[in-house]
Amino acid sequence: MKSHTTIKSLGRQSLSDQVYEGLKLAVISLELSPGQKVRDAELAEQFNVSRTPVREALKRLEDEGLVISTPGSLTRISEINTEEVKQTFVVAADLHALAAKLAVPSLKNDDYRSMEDANKHLKMALIQKDITAAIEADDAFHNVFLQASGNSEIINVLNRLLPKLRRLEYLKFDSFNGEHSVKDHENIIQAGKAKQHKQVVALIEQNWLSLGDQLIE
Repeated sequence: MKSHTTIKSLGRQSLSDQVYEGLKLAVISLELSPGQKVRDAELAEQFNVSRTPVREALKRLEDEGLVISTPGSLTRISEINTEEVKQTFVVAADLHALAAKLAVPSLKNDDYRSMEDANKHLKMALIQKDITAAIEADDAFHNVFLQASGNSEIINVLNRLLPKLRRLEYLKFDSFNGEHSVKDHENIIQAGKAKQHKQVVALIEQNWLSLGDQLIE
């Protein structure tokens, strides 16, 4: 197995969670590629832990559809299923729209400034072709609505869904026109400041649906 930048020796606190987060990031960023075989013993050595937290982490990733394990065979990173991702984008779009509906009446000037800063960082990351920074900036933009919604269940569900979408973003990033997202965000901010609450909800839903269309076409 190749050496990974994400998989590395860990400290002793919350080993299972740390291994899970490290493995999930490696899968999302395609450091562990779709279809690749993974062995708990090798992963345990790289993380400098016993096999138990690795097995626990792999089970969690299996529950989320990111790895596949069959009796008597090695565990593999799941392939990217574009039809499944397409369906997931629809659900994610609905959830983000719901979060916006709950959040937008209470948004303050500071919230819009946070969105503007995140969008500036997104634009710069796209210019620099830094996919990780671009995703972090996009998340920061939408997290304003998620946090202001006051609904933790929306966030919990999205946290389970987004890894499936992120893998496709990493895979298609070089051919992706992210300027559409920057413009979408500008329109969302403008509508929000104008108190056009229904328009904000519609724009956020369309932002996610159009992202899915771009990546899957």
